[in-house]
Amino acid sequence: MKEIKFINANKDKWIEFEQVLDNNKGMEPDKLAELFMQITDDLSYSRTYYAKSKITIYLNSLAFKAHQLIYKNKKEKSSKIYSFWSIDYPIIIYKSRKYLLYSFIIFFISILIGVISTANDDSFVRLILGDLYVNMTLQNIEKGDPMAVYKSATEMKMFLGITINNIRVSFIAFVFGIFISLGTSYVLFFNGVMLGSFQYFFYKHDVLYESILSIWIHGTLEIFAIIVAGSAGILLGNSILFPGTYSRITSFKIAVKTGIKIIIGLIPVFIIAGFLEGFVTRYTQSPEIIRIAIILSSIALIIWYFFIYPKKMFNKIVNSNPVAKEIK
Repeated sequence: MKEIKFINANKDKWIEFEQVLDNNKGMEPDKLAELFMQITDDLSYSRTYYAKSKITIYLNSLAFKAHQLIYKNKKEKSSKIYSFWSIDYPIIIYKSRKYLLYSFIIFFISILIGVISTANDDSFVRLILGDLYVNMTLQNIEKGDPMAVYKSATEMKMFLGITINNIRVSFIAFVFGIFISLGTSYVLFFNGVMLGSFQYFFYKHDVLYESILSIWIHGTLEIFAIIVAGSAGILLGNSILFPGTYSRITSFKIAVKTGIKIIIGLIPVFIIAGFLEGFVTRYTQSPEIIRIAIILSSIALIIWYFFIYPKKMFNKIVNSNPVAKEIK
């Protein structure tokens, strides 16, 4: 894109944002937050293609001014690692929230398909989970220990194997977004159908409650993280289909960087989920209250870190502005 075209396509929002910072012009919080993220994207583009241009200097100054307003009360700088998960990652998640919604919808519909298919076709669960697993689980149910599969390997072996596999699946879900989101949708669809079939299989054999108390100890974080990884893939696919004011290649590059950050941010989640599956889930005779507490704690963590906290970070942009009272 020629520089003049880039300027003409974006100058109105730059001026609007500058007025908010300098002239006490009120604005809705969500709109202000979205403008801030767009400015940082435009700055990244300008640095790449017009590094020595005055427009890059201008955008850098605008972004710096906004950054100072947001963090001016910070007494000391945080480490890069800490600031990534406490500031950068929540903002990325908030900005990608619509893709997270799309990912969840695809996954949820897939679960329903898995449930309905298994309910109407006894052979479907074997097609999805395999005869070996189904037969082994049936034997465990007869023995009175339906979740015995989680005791089939040592703690450390299961922890490492599950964690590495989950990270691999999340990376595949992201990379497959290059196929205009269809690849990511397939990964979400397959995992959703498998989960729905898996849970209905236990329901059919009257051990659903026991399966929930065991599987969702680790599954709460694990499944949600795969949905988040799916949002990164959908973001990647949409960057090709809907590049906006950017060229497709530039839109794609920005999406790749954002998507990689989303996947990196999920690594601690997968590690915790892997630890729970390897070291905790296997204790199927643990008191119900403890298992329920772990599941509810995982849900609370998800709600706070992926929904409440990101929203608070955006509100901080408004609250750090001199005209916060007007904007509220």
